[in-house]
Amino acid sequence: MKSVYQKIFPQVNRELNYWKKRAEKIPNRELRTQALASIKDKKFHCQGGSVYSVLAGDRWEEAIRFIVAYQTISDYLDNLCDRSTSLDPKDFRMLHQSMEDALTPSNQVKNYYQLREEQDDGNYLIDLVITCQDVLRQIDNYPMFESYILELEALYSDLQVHKHVKHEERIPRLEEWFQSYQQKWPMLSWYEFSACTGSTLGIFCMTSYALNGMITENLAKTIYDSYFPYLQGLHIMLDYFIDQEEDRIEGDLNFCNYYENEQELEERLIYFVEQTNAQVQKLPDQTFHEMVQHGLVGLYLADPKVKKMDKAYEIAKRLIKASGRRSQFFHWNIKIYNRLAGRY
Repeated sequence: MKSVYQKIFPQVNRELNYWKKRAEKIPNRELRTQALASIKDKKFHCQGGSVYSVLAGDRWEEAIRFIVAYQTISDYLDNLCDRSTSLDPKDFRMLHQSMEDALTPSNQVKNYYQLREEQDDGNYLIDLVITCQDVLRQIDNYPMFESYILELEALYSDLQVHKHVKHEERIPRLEEWFQSYQQKWPMLSWYEFSACTGSTLGIFCMTSYALNGMITENLAKTIYDSYFPYLQGLHIMLDYFIDQEEDRIEGDLNFCNYYENEQELEERLIYFVEQTNAQVQKLPDQTFHEMVQHGLVGLYLADPKVKKMDKAYEIAKRLIKASGRRSQFFHWNIKIYNRLAGRY
């Protein structure tokens, strides 16, 4: 925690300040608005992801540079699809081509806005893509794990396309998409599978190990199998859990709403906690990955939004207790940090 607060978070702030200044210069008003909003409202995504820079050893600053740039693409595109002017799945697919290109150093950058009205972002998105490519080019054995992170990216991009179309098309598209994967992951519902695809943590984990020269094809597969579906699913289900009231007001899709009742929601969240704990035992640096698991529970359930949600607040208290002392430590630590940062 000392390293996170004294070294990692300040570096994340420096990277985000750079991209914020770039976003302020975006010529198109709508693109500028969404870029700035994504940095302002979703900063903690970059903070959380950048914890993985610990695994990069001496190259931790390069890891943060990649993680912040890639997560900023993710958050920016989420705003463009969720809060902006288009409901066209082809537009969403073209926008998310940037995330594939960011992970493929040999790919040429493109006009990712070609299917929407807004065009001129002053090369903001392209420069984010190039930043990611530049870091990955410095990894000699990148091809060894490239297919694994591209598979995670493809699942992520599919989710973003399907969940942002017209309201009446969202559920049928997501259910049909899941049918292709149901045989492999029969223990999941369509909405749980969708949540599992919505995290970038597996990508950050592999890239950080690779920057440290530790990645092998076997380790990449182990990370993939350990992070997907359960740890990534826990990550995103907690994100949806704390956003239930906000999404209800905005009319946004929330995967927590598809459980039969509050009891089933709580039971499945605890199931994800238990399965995540079992899977991370297979990884090197086991205590680090356990820290991530407990940190996720502590981080999300310490969010000020939780206290304002009657039933969810009671579930949150039981989840923290079920997750153990480490989650309780992170929970109280982050609540104190939030107070000091003025979030309460």
